[in-house]
Amino acid sequence: MESSNHTFSLIGGLLIGALAGAALGVLFAPHKGSKTRSNLVDGAQEIAHDLKRKMKKEVKVIRRKAKDLENSAKEKFEEMKENVTHKAETV
Repeated sequence: MESSNHTFSLIGGLLIGALAGAALGVLFAPHKGSKTRSNLVDGAQEIAHDLKRKMKKEVKVIRRKAKDLENSAKEKFEEMKENVTHKAETV
């Protein structure tokens, strides 16, 4: 319990520090507010684009692995079916 309280305190402190840093950064920014907002929007759009690209790549990998798993399961099922058929014929 003591460890989780320490963790929450640490996370809370980090969040407060990040918010304070962001606020100070905006207050002392070298550009006008409209320019800063435009830069923030552009940066957010770039991050979203990168994230979307990475997610598409990961989805392709997962689909390929799922297809491989499906094929493997089909092969195992066919092997099992042949073994059962063979054993039934010998009985």
